[in-house]
Amino acid sequence: MKTPKPLPVALSRAPFTLETARSLGITGGRVRAADLSVPSRGIRVPKDVPVELLDHCRVLTQITPGGIISHITAAKIYNFHLPRRFDAQSAIDIARHAGQDLPRRRNVKGHELHLGPQDVQNYAFPITSMLRTLLDIAPLLTVDELVIIMDQLVCEHHRSFGRHVYPRVALDSLKDHIVQHPGNRGVRKLRAAVDLARIGSDSPRETMLRLIIERSTLPRFEHNVEILDSLGRGKVSPDLACKQYRTCAEYDGLHHFTASQQVKDHDRDFITKSLGWHQVLINADDMRAGEQLVIAKLARALKLGGWPDPENLANRSLHGLLPARKDFS
Repeated sequence: MKTPKPLPVALSRAPFTLETARSLGITGGRVRAADLSVPSRGIRVPKDVPVELLDHCRVLTQITPGGIISHITAAKIYNFHLPRRFDAQSAIDIARHAGQDLPRRRNVKGHELHLGPQDVQNYAFPITSMLRTLLDIAPLLTVDELVIIMDQLVCEHHRSFGRHVYPRVALDSLKDHIVQHPGNRGVRKLRAAVDLARIGSDSPRETMLRLIIERSTLPRFEHNVEILDSLGRGKVSPDLACKQYRTCAEYDGLHHFTASQQVKDHDRDFITKSLGWHQVLINADDMRAGEQLVIAKLARALKLGGWPDPENLANRSLHGLLPARKDFS
């Protein structure tokens, strides 16, 4: 079999359109060679070349007049904290303005959207804005899943120590955007979610932990609380903190099991205890065991801080009411 002539470097490492190939003088026979695959009409991809999502989006919008990357594909590009069920979606979401034909081609999910100028931006290709993307995917998500993404977008830290974190979207801007789209599908879920969104959550599990607390009768826990020393200097900033009862919660994810992080965590734990705070460590096993277990662990620490525990939440697990952890006593 005759070996195909090498492609120009610009075409050998990523997907390309037939129009681009023709502009570079590539013949029709060369683009039909066996070393190229055809993911969709008018597009070629060098075989054995890993293709990034951005490359797929670039060529598909090039070959789709008026095409705009949207919905779940846009959310992935923005690195939204999406549920894992969307990992398997390989089709690219492409929208056109209302009144235009839906994009129809292999590996494409077409949409028709009423979009204003502020709803579209350029990201090497046209893509719906972050706020518009959140609006469009709302019907596909639960309220809690929307809260997780909102927390991600509005996260902000300006501690007296460590690096500053600035929000991708201001919380007020997020609220205003939802108000301005009262008739969109999923807007009721968006309204419910934005009322639950808070500034300062660094991860989906941290948000989930806060939601568990807020649905319980435990006292209020907050993000962005600095624990101060006797001179008023910020020393540590836990994931969530209840200042009234000097109790804090840390979610220990997978990165906490590395040797370097365990050294940092040991220092954090020592400082927190030295400053008179009661710390609760929550991990994935606790979350899987259920909300009752998480609440019981927090209630125990709160009692040590002086919380009266009117419903005796701290002792429930001791009485065997948490079958997943009967050995606590």
